Amino acid sequence: MSTPDHTYTVSKLRAKPLREKNDKSHDIAVALRRHHFLLWFAAACVGVAIRHHRMLHWFAVVCMVAIITWVIIDLFGPVLRYKISHPLAGALDSPEFVRQLEALASSRAVANTLIEPLPNGVNFYEAEIQAIAHAQKSIDWVAYIFAKGEIAQRMVSALTERARAGVAVNLVIDAVGSFSMPKKFFAELTQAGGHVRWFHPLRWNNWPRANNRTHRELIVIDGQVGFIGGAGVADHWWHGIKKQAPWRDTMFKVTGDAVRFLQSSFIENWLESSGEILVGANYFIAPENHNGAVSMVVDSSPSQGGSTRARILFQALVASAGKSLKITTPYFLPDRSLIRELVRAIQERNVRVQILVPGRHSDHGMTRSSSRATYGDLLKAGAEIYEYQPAMIHAKIMIVDDLWCVVGSTNMDHRSFGWNDEVNLAALDPGLAAKLSAQFAEDLENSHRETLQEWQNRSFAERATEWLGWLIAREQ
Repeated sequence: MSTPDHTYTVSKLRAKPLREKNDKSHDIAVALRRHHFLLWFAAACVGVAIRHHRMLHWFAVVCMVAIITWVIIDLFGPVLRYKISHPLAGALDSPEFVRQLEALASSRAVANTLIEPLPNGVNFYEAEIQAIAHAQKSIDWVAYIFAKGEIAQRMVSALTERARAGVAVNLVIDAVGSFSMPKKFFAELTQAGGHVRWFHPLRWNNWPRANNRTHRELIVIDGQVGFIGGAGVADHWWHGIKKQAPWRDTMFKVTGDAVRFLQSSFIENWLESSGEILVGANYFIAPENHNGAVSMVVDSSPSQGGSTRARILFQALVASAGKSLKITTPYFLPDRSLIRELVRAIQERNVRVQILVPGRHSDHGMTRSSSRATYGDLLKAGAEIYEYQPAMIHAKIMIVDDLWCVVGSTNMDHRSFGWNDEVNLAALDPGLAAKLSAQFAEDLENSHRETLQEWQNRSFAERATEWLGWLIAREQ
C-alpha cells in the first residue's frame, strides 16, 4: 500500500511556481468572502433608507457603522496573550508532566494508541478507501475541503457502496471551505441512505457565527479506526493539477483508546450541523489494542474569551522543550506570544528550533508574504527556517525533544488558534517521533534554508506585500 518514496526531489519535479498575483487576489477574496454578507447588509440598509423613508436614514447609518466596526474589530482587535508563568513540573516523559498537560488541554491521556503515518496522497487516500470498503457499522467524516474531482468521486463512490450495504454514513462538510462543491455531487450517496450536512452555511440568521469554520479533517470508521491530519479531499493532494506536483502532506491512521475521543470530536460537529447526537454500539466500540503510546485528543473550538485548547497545548509544549523543536506548518503566522516562547527556548534553554514552511509553491501567496514578515526575531535568535521547494507542503506536525508528537489540523496562525474548530492528537511516542524526524530530515534536503542576511535584503515589493497581508492576517 505504501510507496517507499514519500518526498519529491527538486531535479525530478520542476513545477512552475504559482502566480503570486493570482494568489494575492485569491487570499483577499477568501478574507472578504467571510464578511461579504455583513457588508452587503450594511449597504442594503443605506439603500433602503435613501429610497423609501427619510426617518430610516439615521437607523441605516447606525447599522452600517456598527457592522463595519464589527468587521474592523474582527480584523484588528486585540489578540489574547499566552504566557507560561512557570515550567511544567517533571520530565516530558514523566506521569507528572502528562497529568499537567492533559489538565491544561482539557483532555484525557489514554494508553494503547497505535499511530501510523501515511505520507502523501498516493498512500493516505488508498488507506482511507480500503478502510471505508471494510466498514461494517459506521463511517463518520468531517472535512473542511471536499473538492470536486477524480479522488472525490472515488471517495463518494466508496461511501455510496457502503451506504447501500446498510452502513451508517455521516458526512459533515464545511460550507465555506468547500464553497464550490455542488450539493448534487452527493446525490447518489444520499439516495443510497447516506447523510450529508453542511457546517455553518452562510445564512441571514447565523451571520455572527460565519467566521467559525470547522477546519477538522477527520474520519472514524466503525468506532475503531481513525484518520487524522490536515488533508481534505482534492486532486492536488492526489496527483497534482495544472502541471503542479502533488502537495506534500501526511495523514495518520489511529487505532486504540484514542479513537473514541476522535469520534467525540466528529459528533460535536455533527450535532452542530444536524441537531443529532450519535450514540450506541455503531459509534463507540471497546478498543482491541493492548499496547501502544500514551496519547490525548485535543479538539478545540473558540471560547467566548478567544482562547482555544489547541493554542494552550502548543504553548505548553514549546515552553517545555529542552532539546529540539521540529515544526512543519503550511501557514506560519505566529502571534507575539508564540514568537517570544520560541525565542526564549533558543536563548534560555539552547533548544534547536527548526521550522519548515512552503516556498514559492505556496497556495496562498499573500499568506506566505505575511509569514515571511515574522521571520526576523526568530532568525536573529538562531532559529532555522526552511522553505520547501518541490511542491506545496501542507503537513501540520510538531515534534518536541524526539518524545512528543502533535499531529492534526491546526495551522500556526490566528484562524486556527482563535476562530476554527480544530482537532489534534498529541502522543508521547518516541517511535513515531523517530519516523517523523526521518521524514522531516528528508524534507529539509529538498528545502532552502533562509538566512538572516537574505531576509534583511528582501525587496521593497515583498515588504509592501507583507504590509498588505498584515491587514488581513487574522483571516488568512
